[in-house]
Amino acid sequence: MTTIVVCAGGPQAELCSFMPYKERDDVFYIGADRGALYLIEQGITPHAIVGDFDSLSQAEYERVMEHAHDAQRFKEEKNETDTDLALLKALTYAPKEIVLTGVTGGRLDHYEAAVRSIYRLQKENPLITLKIINNANTLQFLLPGTHIIEADHQYRYLSFFAYEQPIEGVTLRNVKYETTNEYISLGSSRFTSNEIIGVSGSIFFSHGICLMIRSID
Repeated sequence: MTTIVVCAGGPQAELCSFMPYKERDDVFYIGADRGALYLIEQGITPHAIVGDFDSLSQAEYERVMEHAHDAQRFKEEKNETDTDLALLKALTYAPKEIVLTGVTGGRLDHYEAAVRSIYRLQKENPLITLKIINNANTLQFLLPGTHIIEADHQYRYLSFFAYEQPIEGVTLRNVKYETTNEYISLGSSRFTSNEIIGVSGSIFFSHGICLMIRSID
Protein backbone atom coordinates (compact mmCIF):
# COMPACT_ATOMS: atom_id res chain seq x y z
CA MET A 1 0.00 0.00 0.00
CA THR A 2 1.34 3.40 -0.95
CA THR A 3 0.77 6.16 1.59
CA ILE A 4 1.37 9.83 0.87
CA VAL A 5 1.98 12.06 3.89
CA VAL A 6 1.21 15.70 3.11
CA CYS A 7 2.59 18.15 5.65
CA ALA A 8 1.16 21.67 5.62
CA GLY A 9 2.42 24.73 7.48
CA GLY A 10 0.13 24.93 10.50
CA PRO A 11 1.46 25.08 14.07
CA GLN A 12 4.32 22.63 14.46
CA ALA A 13 3.07 21.43 17.85
CA GLU A 14 -0.07 20.09 16.13
CA LEU A 15 1.73 17.79 13.70
CA CYS A 16 1.16 14.05 13.80
CA SER A 17 3.95 11.72 14.81
CA PHE A 18 6.02 10.74 11.78
CA MET A 19 7.59 7.72 13.48
CA PRO A 20 5.07 5.11 12.21
CA TYR A 21 5.67 6.29 8.64
CA LYS A 22 9.46 6.40 8.91
CA GLU A 23 9.42 2.68 9.66
CA ARG A 24 7.80 1.90 6.30
CA ASP A 25 9.29 1.89 2.81
CA ASP A 26 6.05 2.59 0.93
CA VAL A 27 5.52 6.16 2.22
CA PHE A 28 6.12 9.30 0.19
CA TYR A 29 6.20 12.82 1.62
CA ILE A 30 4.96 16.09 0.17
CA GLY A 31 5.61 19.44 1.84
CA ALA A 32 3.11 22.25 1.37
CA ASP A 33 4.85 25.60 1.84
CA ARG A 34 6.28 25.71 5.40
CA GLY A 35 5.35 22.06 5.80
CA ALA A 36 8.37 21.23 3.66
CA LEU A 37 10.62 22.80 6.29
CA TYR A 38 8.85 20.85 9.04
CA LEU A 39 9.59 17.59 7.23
CA ILE A 40 13.26 18.48 6.78
CA GLU A 41 13.52 19.33 10.49
CA GLN A 42 12.16 15.83 11.20
CA GLY A 43 14.97 14.31 9.16
CA ILE A 44 12.65 13.59 6.23
CA THR A 45 13.54 14.61 2.69
CA PRO A 46 10.29 15.48 0.87
CA HIS A 47 9.69 13.69 -2.41
CA ALA A 48 7.92 16.85 -3.61
CA ILE A 49 7.25 20.37 -2.34
CA VAL A 50 4.64 22.82 -3.56
CA GLY A 51 3.37 26.27 -2.65
CA ASP A 52 4.07 29.96 -2.93
CA PHE A 53 6.47 29.74 0.05
CA ASP A 54 5.35 33.11 1.40
CA SER A 55 5.67 31.77 4.96
CA LEU A 56 9.42 31.09 4.61
CA SER A 57 12.28 33.51 5.07
CA GLN A 58 14.86 33.65 2.28
CA ALA A 59 17.25 31.51 4.32
CA GLU A 60 14.53 28.94 5.05
CA TYR A 61 13.51 28.87 1.38
CA GLU A 62 17.09 28.23 0.30
CA ARG A 63 17.37 25.41 2.83
CA VAL A 64 14.19 23.81 1.53
CA MET A 65 15.37 24.07 -2.07
CA GLU A 66 18.58 22.24 -1.16
CA HIS A 67 16.48 19.20 -0.22
CA ALA A 68 13.96 19.42 -3.04
CA HIS A 69 13.73 16.61 -5.59
CA ASP A 70 10.56 17.95 -7.18
CA ALA A 71 9.70 21.58 -6.42
CA GLN A 72 6.78 23.57 -7.78
CA ARG A 73 6.52 27.25 -6.87
CA PHE A 74 3.28 29.12 -7.50
CA LYS A 75 2.31 32.78 -7.40
CA GLU A 76 0.67 34.03 -4.20
CA GLU A 77 -2.42 35.04 -6.19
CA LYS A 78 -3.96 31.68 -7.08
CA ASN A 79 -7.28 29.86 -6.80
CA GLU A 80 -6.00 26.87 -4.84
CA THR A 81 -4.49 26.86 -1.37
CA ASP A 82 -1.00 25.44 -0.91
CA THR A 83 -2.62 22.46 0.80
CA ASP A 84 -4.94 21.89 -2.17
CA LEU A 85 -1.97 21.92 -4.52
CA ALA A 86 -0.16 19.39 -2.34
CA LEU A 87 -3.22 17.10 -2.23
CA LEU A 88 -3.54 17.24 -6.01
CA LYS A 89 0.14 16.37 -6.26
CA ALA A 90 -0.43 13.45 -3.90
CA LEU A 91 -3.11 12.03 -6.20
CA THR A 92 -0.58 11.77 -9.03
CA TYR A 93 1.21 8.99 -7.08
CA ALA A 94 -1.93 6.79 -7.32
CA PRO A 95 -1.88 6.12 -3.55
CA LYS A 96 -4.09 3.92 -1.44
CA GLU A 97 -3.95 6.41 1.44
CA ILE A 98 -3.32 10.14 1.86
CA VAL A 99 -2.54 11.52 5.32
CA LEU A 100 -2.73 15.28 5.79
CA THR A 101 -1.16 16.97 8.81
CA GLY A 102 -0.29 20.55 9.73
CA VAL A 103 -3.77 21.98 9.12
CA THR A 104 -5.11 22.18 12.69
CA GLY A 105 -4.51 24.47 15.64
CA GLY A 106 -3.89 27.65 13.66
CA ARG A 107 -6.14 29.63 11.36
CA LEU A 108 -9.68 28.29 11.40
CA ASP A 109 -10.26 29.26 7.77
CA HIS A 110 -7.30 27.12 6.72
CA TYR A 111 -8.61 24.23 8.81
CA GLU A 112 -12.12 24.51 7.36
CA ALA A 113 -10.72 24.70 3.83
CA ALA A 114 -8.67 21.55 4.45
CA VAL A 115 -11.66 19.64 5.81
CA ARG A 116 -13.75 20.60 2.79
CA SER A 117 -10.96 19.60 0.43
CA ILE A 118 -10.64 16.18 2.08
CA TYR A 119 -14.44 15.78 1.89
CA ARG A 120 -14.53 16.64 -1.81
CA LEU A 121 -11.57 14.45 -2.71
CA GLN A 122 -12.96 11.52 -0.72
CA LYS A 123 -16.20 11.67 -2.70
CA GLU A 124 -14.26 11.90 -5.96
CA ASN A 125 -11.84 9.11 -5.01
CA PRO A 126 -13.78 6.46 -3.05
CA LEU A 127 -10.98 3.87 -3.32
CA ILE A 128 -8.45 6.13 -1.58
CA THR A 129 -8.47 6.63 2.20
CA LEU A 130 -7.97 10.30 3.08
CA LYS A 131 -7.28 11.41 6.66
CA ILE A 132 -6.43 14.53 8.61
CA ILE A 133 -4.20 13.65 11.57
CA ASN A 134 -2.76 15.84 14.31
CA ASN A 135 -1.14 15.07 17.66
CA ALA A 136 -4.41 13.95 19.27
CA ASN A 137 -6.98 13.14 16.59
CA THR A 138 -7.58 11.49 13.24
CA LEU A 139 -10.43 12.62 11.01
CA GLN A 140 -11.85 11.04 7.88
CA PHE A 141 -15.04 10.84 5.84
CA LEU A 142 -16.87 7.56 5.29
CA LEU A 143 -19.12 6.84 2.32
CA PRO A 144 -22.18 4.53 2.52
CA GLY A 145 -21.44 0.87 3.11
CA THR A 146 -19.65 -1.23 5.72
CA HIS A 147 -16.40 -0.02 7.27
CA ILE A 148 -14.17 -2.13 9.53
CA ILE A 149 -12.43 0.03 12.15
CA GLU A 150 -9.32 -1.48 13.67
CA ALA A 151 -8.80 -0.90 17.40
CA ASP A 152 -6.02 1.55 18.24
CA HIS A 153 -5.00 2.04 21.87
CA GLN A 154 -3.73 5.51 21.00
CA TYR A 155 -7.01 6.72 19.50
CA ARG A 156 -9.36 5.26 22.08
CA TYR A 157 -12.47 7.34 21.46
CA LEU A 158 -14.59 7.03 18.34
CA SER A 159 -17.21 9.57 17.23
CA PHE A 160 -19.51 9.87 14.23
CA PHE A 161 -21.20 12.98 12.83
CA ALA A 162 -23.48 13.66 9.89
CA TYR A 163 -21.77 15.94 7.37
CA GLU A 164 -23.91 18.08 5.06
CA GLN A 165 -26.72 15.50 5.06
CA PRO A 166 -28.29 13.08 7.56
CA ILE A 167 -26.99 9.51 7.85
CA GLU A 168 -29.47 6.64 7.58
CA GLY A 169 -29.38 2.99 8.60
CA VAL A 170 -26.50 3.34 11.07
CA THR A 171 -25.51 -0.01 12.54
CA LEU A 172 -22.53 -0.18 14.93
CA ARG A 173 -21.02 -3.47 16.04
CA ASN A 174 -18.26 -4.49 18.49
CA VAL A 175 -18.32 -1.10 20.17
CA LYS A 176 -19.35 -0.07 23.65
CA TYR A 177 -22.60 1.47 22.43
CA GLU A 178 -24.04 -0.59 19.58
CA THR A 179 -26.90 0.55 17.34
CA THR A 180 -29.11 -1.01 14.69
CA ASN A 181 -30.62 0.93 11.79
CA GLU A 182 -30.28 4.28 13.56
CA TYR A 183 -30.39 7.83 12.14
CA ILE A 184 -27.83 10.59 12.66
CA SER A 185 -29.34 14.00 12.05
CA LEU A 186 -27.39 17.13 11.18
CA GLY A 187 -26.26 18.83 14.37
CA SER A 188 -26.58 15.69 16.50
CA SER A 189 -23.83 14.90 19.02
CA ARG A 190 -25.40 11.64 20.18
CA PHE A 191 -22.77 9.43 18.51
CA THR A 192 -19.80 11.01 20.32
CA SER A 193 -17.19 9.12 22.40
CA ASN A 194 -17.84 5.49 21.59
CA GLU A 195 -15.14 2.82 22.08
CA ILE A 196 -14.16 -0.32 20.18
CA ILE A 197 -14.50 -3.62 22.03
CA GLY A 198 -11.91 -6.18 20.94
CA VAL A 199 -9.63 -5.99 17.92
CA SER A 200 -12.03 -4.16 15.61
CA GLY A 201 -15.46 -2.60 15.34
CA SER A 202 -17.64 -1.75 12.37
CA ILE A 203 -20.11 0.79 11.09
CA PHE A 204 -22.65 0.29 8.33
CA PHE A 205 -24.92 2.98 6.93
CA SER A 206 -27.02 3.17 3.79
CA HIS A 207 -27.22 6.88 2.99
CA GLY A 208 -25.33 10.08 3.84
CA ILE A 209 -21.75 11.12 4.52
CA CYS A 210 -20.19 10.25 7.89
CA LEU A 211 -17.44 12.29 9.51
CA MET A 212 -15.51 9.93 11.77
CA ILE A 213 -13.15 11.33 14.42
CA ARG A 214 -10.86 9.17 16.54
CA SER A 215 -9.33 10.87 19.58
CA ILE A 216 -6.79 10.43 22.32
CA ASP A 217 -8.07 10.69 25.89
